[in-house]
Amino acid sequence: MGSMLKNALKDVFSKEEIEKVYSSFDVIGDIIIIKIPEELDGKKEIIAKILINKIKTVKTVFQQISSVQGEYRTRRLCFLTGINKSITEYREHGCIFKVDVLKTYFSPRLSTERLRVSKLIRNNEIIVNMFAGIGTYSIILAKKNPDCIVYSIDSNPYANELCIINSKLNKVQDRVIPILGDARTIVSTQLKGKATRVLMPLPEQAAEFIDSAIMALENNKGIIHYFAHIKAKSKLNALEEGKLNCHNIFKCYQYKIICGRVIREVGPRIYQLIFDLEII
Repeated sequence: MGSMLKNALKDVFSKEEIEKVYSSFDVIGDIIIIKIPEELDGKKEIIAKILINKIKTVKTVFQQISSVQGEYRTRRLCFLTGINKSITEYREHGCIFKVDVLKTYFSPRLSTERLRVSKLIRNNEIIVNMFAGIGTYSIILAKKNPDCIVYSIDSNPYANELCIINSKLNKVQDRVIPILGDARTIVSTQLKGKATRVLMPLPEQAAEFIDSAIMALENNKGIIHYFAHIKAKSKLNALEEGKLNCHNIFKCYQYKIICGRVIREVGPRIYQLIFDLEII
C-alpha cells in the first residue's frame, strides 16, 4: 500500500517530498486513516484524493492528528476527502464489525495477533477481556471457539454499545457478554474467580491492573495475555526488556512465560509486546 501511494505521487511531488510521505496507513472498512508529516500539510488534500482514487473500495479519508489519548484511547482525526462519516463496517477472520473511528479505539494492525490468541483457547474456557473495546478480540475468540464464554469489559459507552451490536451481527450474543464499567470494579464485584484466561489488550496501562487480572482467575491460577509498550534500542532488545518488565510487574506472583512476542513498533524505539503467562 505504501509503495502504491509513493508511486502514485511521482507526477505531482518532488523526490524529496515523496521520501517524507509515510509508507503505511490504516484501512478500516471503507475508511482510510493516514498520518501526514508537517512539511506536507499543505498538500494533504492531494494525498487524500490520490488514495481515494487508487483504492476503489474507500469512501472516506481522515488525517490522524494525534496519537491515541484519553480514557477512551481515541485519536483526533481531520476529515480530508470523500464522504464525511466516521462509522464503517470492517471484516476480519470471518467476522464483521461496526466501527466508529472517532469515538472508539480500533486497530486493524492486531489482526494476526487476534487470530493467534484465538487458536490457543481450549474447550469450555471462560475468558475475561478487561479492555474489550468494540469487541474485536472477544468476538473472534467466541466465533472460533463455540463453547467458550467471553466477558467483554470496557469503560467507553460507545465501545460497549458497538460490542453489543457486533456480538449480534456475528451471532455470538449468547457467549459474548458486554459489560460497561471500570475493569477493576467489574472484576471485584462480578467476575472474581470466574476465568480460566484473561486478556489485557491495553499496553499503556495494563501493568496497573495486574492484581485485578489475577483476581479474575479461578483460584488465582490460569493464563494471562499481558500487553506492554517497551522502550528499547531494537526489536531483539525489546523482548529482553519486556521479560524484565514482566518480572517487575508479576514479582509478587508465581508465573512462567509461555510465549513473548514483539507485535509491532508503535513509535521511535517503542515496541508493543504481548506475553502469554501462566499464573501457577
